[in-house]
Amino acid sequence: MSYSAIRTCANCGSKNRVPGRHLEHTGKCGSCKSPLPPLNEPLDVDENALTQIVQEATVPVLVDFWASWCGPCMAAAPEVRELAREMAGKALVLKVDTEENPALAARYGVQSIPNFVVLRNGRVVSQRAGFGGRAGMRRWIEEA
Repeated sequence: MSYSAIRTCANCGSKNRVPGRHLEHTGKCGSCKSPLPPLNEPLDVDENALTQIVQEATVPVLVDFWASWCGPCMAAAPEVRELAREMAGKALVLKVDTEENPALAARYGVQSIPNFVVLRNGRVVSQRAGFGGRAGMRRWIEEA
């Protein structure tokens, strides 16, 4: 089954289903035809969604592996959100809750969190444990 994200139109408030392969593109609202910008916030995903998005993305994908009990993860969250805004259309930012998706965390060898993985064309380009700041994450994405 194909993954779709629900995006809300800023103009009319309508909910729009956006296929995973189009998250980095500007689209149009299905109701009012206003521009629907590229994904500009972190998207919570499970294993199926992550796999599909990573395979179809034409831009780098930053995946933030985190958990709600992790203090450093919570401290990094606002910077991850801001990075998603800054990189809209140039990269996708995904979040994986390691408590809900332990097999996915294991698949990427996540042993400590927060853990950030940058993927390009379905392959891991870089991976780092710990939060190194928004500028560091931006560099990782740009290097991909």
